[in-house]
Amino acid sequence: MKAVALDRDWTFRRGFLDSLSMLENTPGIQVNLPHDGMIGTPVSADAPAGVDMGYFCGGVSNYTKSVFFPKEWENECVGLQFDGAMMNATVDVNGSKVALWHNGYMPFYCDLTDCVTFGEENRITVNLNTSMQPNSRWYTGSGLYRGVTLLHGPRVHIVPDGIFAYTKEVSDVCAFLETLVEVQNAGLGNRLAEVTVSFVREGSDETVAETRRVIQVCACATETARMAVHIQNPMLWDADHPNLYRVKATVRDLGAYRTHFVPDDNETLDEAEVLFGIRTVTADAVRGLLINGKCVKLKGGCLHHDNGLLGAVTLTRIEERKIRKLKEVGFNAIRTAHNPPSAALIEACDRIGMYVFDEAFDAWSMGKRAGDYNQFFASDWERDLTAFIKRDRTHPSVIMWSTGNEIPERGGLGGGYARSTRLAAHIRSLDGTRPISNGICSFWSGLDDTLAKGQNQSQNASDDAASTLWERGTEPFTNGMDVVGYNYLEDLYEQDHEMFPERVILGSENFPKEIGFRWPLVERLPYVIGDFTWTAWDYLGEAGIGKAVYSDPEDPNAPTRPWELMPQETSPYPWRTANDADFDILGRMLPQGAYRSVVWGSRQTFLYTMHPDTYGKTELVSMWGFPAVQSCWNYAGAEGAPVELVVFSGAEEVEVLVNGVSIGRKKVSTERPLPHSVRFDTVYQPGTVVAVSYQDGQEISRDVLETTGAPAGIRLIPECTDVRADGHDLIYVAIEIVDREGRIVPDAAVSLEADADGVCTLAGFGSGNPVTEEDYTDMTTVTYRGRAMAILRAGYEEGACRLRVRADGIGAAEETFTAGTPG
Repeated sequence: MKAVALDRDWTFRRGFLDSLSMLENTPGIQVNLPHDGMIGTPVSADAPAGVDMGYFCGGVSNYTKSVFFPKEWENECVGLQFDGAMMNATVDVNGSKVALWHNGYMPFYCDLTDCVTFGEENRITVNLNTSMQPNSRWYTGSGLYRGVTLLHGPRVHIVPDGIFAYTKEVSDVCAFLETLVEVQNAGLGNRLAEVTVSFVREGSDETVAETRRVIQVCACATETARMAVHIQNPMLWDADHPNLYRVKATVRDLGAYRTHFVPDDNETLDEAEVLFGIRTVTADAVRGLLINGKCVKLKGGCLHHDNGLLGAVTLTRIEERKIRKLKEVGFNAIRTAHNPPSAALIEACDRIGMYVFDEAFDAWSMGKRAGDYNQFFASDWERDLTAFIKRDRTHPSVIMWSTGNEIPERGGLGGGYARSTRLAAHIRSLDGTRPISNGICSFWSGLDDTLAKGQNQSQNASDDAASTLWERGTEPFTNGMDVVGYNYLEDLYEQDHEMFPERVILGSENFPKEIGFRWPLVERLPYVIGDFTWTAWDYLGEAGIGKAVYSDPEDPNAPTRPWELMPQETSPYPWRTANDADFDILGRMLPQGAYRSVVWGSRQTFLYTMHPDTYGKTELVSMWGFPAVQSCWNYAGAEGAPVELVVFSGAEEVEVLVNGVSIGRKKVSTERPLPHSVRFDTVYQPGTVVAVSYQDGQEISRDVLETTGAPAGIRLIPECTDVRADGHDLIYVAIEIVDREGRIVPDAAVSLEADADGVCTLAGFGSGNPVTEEDYTDMTTVTYRGRAMAILRAGYEEGACRLRVRADGIGAAEETFTAGTPG
């Protein structure tokens, strides 16, 4: 079907729109989609979901647009395609409800053929309801945050997301493929249709293979055309070589079939296409995960769906930027925790080269929060799962499905054993080419009252390794799974291999600070195919799950166990982000990410310091936290005070020099808790600190910290200067507070104001501070550790736009950009 973007000029209102009087009496505001209706709302210490939502509140809102449906479409099918609508979406046409979709992450198609009036304007209204708080364990956002597309086509047409191409076998010189094309006949008579499928090399017009067949599609029914095809000398897809093709399908309605074929004089034609890559994926306990026959260990990171300053809004530029940054550090895989991602993210992974562990649900019929999806799972799971799988199953980046995460039914409660098998079977009926998994955690929950007695019920606490309760309790749950996901259960890998020698294990979720001593285990064990850290990118909500605290050793009230630092007890308002990631919400790599890159083989040296106030204190890091090291040597007032330096290095030895004087040369630790690190004690003296890494006696890299001057200026660093005037493109502008010599002032907390004029709007403005009350949609922020970010969003007009950022006492900076014709 032909796609028409509908993202421009919607009217957004608060409340539930159920009458023309509200349209007339409540003007609303004009917005372009995708749009998050929550990110600009006030946060509150009394927010019903508290830390879960980062102290944002839910609510009811609606979007309205008048759409003209041409008279010449009268004999066609028309509908709306949503890639996700948060949440409990109802779609109305001219005041009549035509669809309801509860799950805010799932794609869905809404058929409007029998509802609209052709040749006239029709009112489309979508009401969204996120008011049943708490409804999630993290920030959800609200609204039409993934955009809307209008589809129209002939009565005999390709079903939305109806193309499925997959690789059956790859030989030395040939790839053998199969393509399924789902064709719908919305008419009253049986039809014969010719289905043609061609494979076109992406980035060119070269058709490398084509096949066709004729099928019968009965009245008011759907039929699937199955076609084998081969490609000579194929270009294979993997994360290092993301070679792509486009699968283009056409359906020609040839005419009626009664007792014989009766051709039509006016044949109709429908077209659709999807990205595709030729690759195979298998997993077994002997060879591990094989991509195109080669063993791959997944260097993975879990990702939530939000995009920091922009809230839940998803756009191509956002997702591509995120995946590129993750890949630069060494990640080769992401887990879409814990719901379906946007189509834009999947396409970014296809194009850039990133494996995807694609996850469906965070809850089944037993809820984790009172207002979550458990209320609708029984009635909705099959249509939701079907829509999700059909959207993503042709994309080569998707190498594995997940039916859920830390499901309370994992021990059999609520029919969990049978349901787990049924979900896996349903996926396999839609796609039998990929392994199926589930992220299973310990029994800190998920047991009945009898078995739960005596269990450690702290979130993700380990079970007793001497007991086999977990293995026995979850074994029926794993029926139908090709790969069993272990959340925070690395200590069970080897003993479980003895119990289940054919089991393929995936570290589906792991504590971030433990990568240094866990990763060698992943590399050593062939049946363990990878590790996914929680998390790769910081996110809104689950506020403060990552933190480090420092207490006097004699303090009797100091926390002593990591689980005493859980957010509900230790993240008061205005904690906002999880603070547990390799990158902050601005996309800046944090020390945790630097450490991981060293574990994965980077030869770079990373030098950090602990604040002098922490010296001699007892450090306690939450299970999802990381030591509070900083890239800073600005500690005015602490001259002569003891301070600890921390260096991450993959070399044998590190030497540190303070103001040119060596304070020692030490071997890099290879032991827990932080292998690939080394610590030095010194006293704070303003000046320069240098860390030098040595391998076999030779320097391989160094890092430098300097004491800077006071804030003296603002530096803007745009990631690009030109954008497409398509309403979707973005310009990320890093903001740095610098001294007179142009050095970033790493402890600067400077109040900034920004404004943008011209053809772009200021879509987001803020810092990576995990504890903040700031509104990312207004024109003010305070830098965090000397940095902030402005994000400009293109409109639909070509021309120039200007960003100006200013601060009292240090002046202003500005940049000019150009929005041009969309490519």
